Amino acid sequence: MAKMATSMVETGEDAFRKIFKLYKRRNPPPDFSDVIDFSKGVPSDKIIPAKLDPAAVSDVEAARVGLQPVRNWRAFGLQGYQGFIFISNPFLLGSQSFWVRQCLKTYPQKPNVCNLDMHMSPSDTQDIWGKSVHSLSLPPSGKRQPKTLLERLRWVTLGYHYNWDTKTYSANHYSPFPADLHSLSYQVTTACGFSGFNAEAGILNYYRSDSSLGIHVDESELDHSQPLLSFSFGQSAIFLLGGIHRQDPPTAMYMHSGDMMVMSGQSRLLYHAVPCIVPAPQGQTALEIEGCSRDSSLLNSTVVVPVSGEDWVLCSRYIQSSRVNVTVRQVLGPGQSFPETPPLHQRNDARC
Repeated sequence: MAKMATSMVETGEDAFRKIFKLYKRRNPPPDFSDVIDFSKGVPSDKIIPAKLDPAAVSDVEAARVGLQPVRNWRAFGLQGYQGFIFISNPFLLGSQSFWVRQCLKTYPQKPNVCNLDMHMSPSDTQDIWGKSVHSLSLPPSGKRQPKTLLERLRWVTLGYHYNWDTKTYSANHYSPFPADLHSLSYQVTTACGFSGFNAEAGILNYYRSDSSLGIHVDESELDHSQPLLSFSFGQSAIFLLGGIHRQDPPTAMYMHSGDMMVMSGQSRLLYHAVPCIVPAPQGQTALEIEGCSRDSSLLNSTVVVPVSGEDWVLCSRYIQSSRVNVTVRQVLGPGQSFPETPPLHQRNDARC
């Protein structure tokens, strides 16, 4: 991979695009031997230990949002990527099922915004889970069935809703950010040494087995001093982390269910992408095997509540072939506000 990336740079080609297309290729399938897998703990000259602050988050606070004690987290960095932290599944047994259920059943509810709103009425997208339950509960018939709304879901935005056309946030397009996800984000950022993180916007991406996420930089937030958080649930994926230029060849790594990434400092504005989903080799992800089993530390949690068997049947069926990724960010810095939007007549005058 390193030799190939070098040759791309030398010939003036877009190294990131070439490697993205390589991993997205289906026939012949790509070689994954150079992909970093933090879960295996294999020594590498690229991987360095990441320093966390176990004293900043108590065991009780961690368990409240479904996390192991911070001292037990396996956190890593990468040579040449200052500010990048990869945390290999720090969730307690049974807590991922709660977060998956939130992503599939709770967060797509109104007033949050989703891709289906672009071509459907609000009443049609009011209860995506409820309108999908019956079809997803039926055993496979072998016949091609229409996709449920849940299967057609591609993205959901939370808090300050991202405008995909203008690539901006605004004060007048906002709904309350979920308190449970805010708590999870706060504990993770605190453990990573960031004080006062305020989760103000979130984007959930729903990946089917043939999905990908194009090369991009998350730069629309007005404040870049706070980190960008990423949580992964369901099937595994290849994540590519590049540099500040498209010319910089990216590093490939696996993101498994439960894994987290924190991008801050110099890594906050790097190009990144997800070229492909990688099905679990044994046919079931660790999350599917884990199911609704619950660690005893979760008994007193006021955030991570048990998932019903009925709900988990649907969640499990969904993640058999899908992945959900949640990115959380702070949009505004302390004392910062959105620039005022000029009145409509002034904007029309400006176009004349």
